[in-house]
Amino acid sequence: MRYRQLGSSDLQVSEISLGSWLTYSGGVEADATAACTRAAFDAGITFFDTANVYGRGAAEEAWGRILTDHRREDYVLATKVYFPMSNSDRGLSPAQISKQIDASLRRLKTDHVDLYQCHRFDADVPIEDTMEALAEVVRAGKARCLGFSEWTPNQIRAGLAACPDDVALVSSQPQYSMLWRAPEAEVFGVTAEHGISNIVWSPMAEGVLTGKYRPGEPVPVDSRAASDEMNGFIKQKLTDRTLEAVQRLVPIAEGAGLSMAEMALAWVLRRPELASAIVGASRPEQVHANAAAAGKELSADTLAAIDEALGDVPVTGPQLAPGASAGITHR
Repeated sequence: MRYRQLGSSDLQVSEISLGSWLTYSGGVEADATAACTRAAFDAGITFFDTANVYGRGAAEEAWGRILTDHRREDYVLATKVYFPMSNSDRGLSPAQISKQIDASLRRLKTDHVDLYQCHRFDADVPIEDTMEALAEVVRAGKARCLGFSEWTPNQIRAGLAACPDDVALVSSQPQYSMLWRAPEAEVFGVTAEHGISNIVWSPMAEGVLTGKYRPGEPVPVDSRAASDEMNGFIKQKLTDRTLEAVQRLVPIAEGAGLSMAEMALAWVLRRPELASAIVGASRPEQVHANAAAAGKELSADTLAAIDEALGDVPVTGPQLAPGASAGITHR
């Protein structure tokens, strides 16, 4: 495993990180969750990403039980706030941030998280109020660093302008993969300019880039695409055109001596703007297979072949992140 600096913070994070979206929010049994977490530590993964909304607290509770077996200084823990936890509990108001960080810490059985992230942008709350409330979380010792997920360049600039001088935004969490390259247009440039690292989600396009979905064939019954909850995220990628292009990647990976997962992860990690790529897993062997991508580098010929293979496939599309296009409210 290799490690990278997280923005302007003093945190070092593993290039491959373990996420808990869907997998550990109720879809994976407790024993499997514990096994995957142990496998992560065995593989050198030290960065764990979750959110209060995953399973309405279930994912945080799972890691709250499991991570108590490890020394707190041996891992970097991140969670998020924004999405509804109930009909009335949602958003990034000062009251919600104060309430939700305390609830997350109780579930996680810790006195602080290393990274506290805005899961989306809240256009209904003045950005100055949100940033001051987040700063209070850091001042109280409940979080070491602050970040955000799926903010537009203008939202990032607004957050930076409103950020109190004694705290900093150090991370951005956008979706990024061979099949979703939107952050390359502006987000990576803005974050690099301000010393913010990116920790990307869905680097394997919800598993599509592993090659397990084949054109003209039913989706595997044990795959995420077979899940009603995931189907809406994956189905736009399950066109014959896209799946045929992904199959053209198979001999490229073989020629580079890599698995499809390793190539997909190495492809995103080629960007210096990244600190880590978040992966999900339901079995320990998947954790080890994904961790093997750390340190892998793709040659110029391999990168060119990937672009040629995907040449007729759109690499951007409808934004899957609610709130990403919302406006900005000021005091």
